[in-house]
Amino acid sequence: MATNPRDKEKIEAYTRALMDAAQSEDRENLDLVQWNHAVKFSPEVLETLLAMHQDDDMHLVEEVANEYKSLLDRGDRTLSVTVTTAVPMDDDLRNKVRSTLQAKASQPIYLVERVDPAIIGGLVVEARGKRYDASVRAQLSNIREKLSSSFIGSEE
Repeated sequence: MATNPRDKEKIEAYTRALMDAAQSEDRENLDLVQWNHAVKFSPEVLETLLAMHQDDDMHLVEEVANEYKSLLDRGDRTLSVTVTTAVPMDDDLRNKVRSTLQAKASQPIYLVERVDPAIIGGLVVEARGKRYDASVRAQLSNIREKLSSSFIGSEE
């Protein structure tokens, strides 16, 4: 039970937002049933549903479930790897990244490509909950930290 006053405020705000939306479409009880099941969802399921909702792809939920079952039944061991670059990868870079990752992982790779200009250059690779950041932004940040720690207290 939330005793923190800030948590109580958040709980009421979330509850009222959910209730308002449900009442506007006359589905209060349905939303409550769904809400009680939502706590059973893994963070990955919730994130995937959110992404599908944001992309207006909720009509694909059943097909995603069917494909998931198909991959599971086939024993597919393809590793999904997210690669973030500052600009879209061309075919040459994509093939080089995929072959390098396949050699390191010793299994087929499914590339999920993301573009984020904020990384400036280089790439960020994420797989199995691990992140390898070889972006220019990260390198600049590391240089800034090293410089600032080198000069702390040197002005005495």
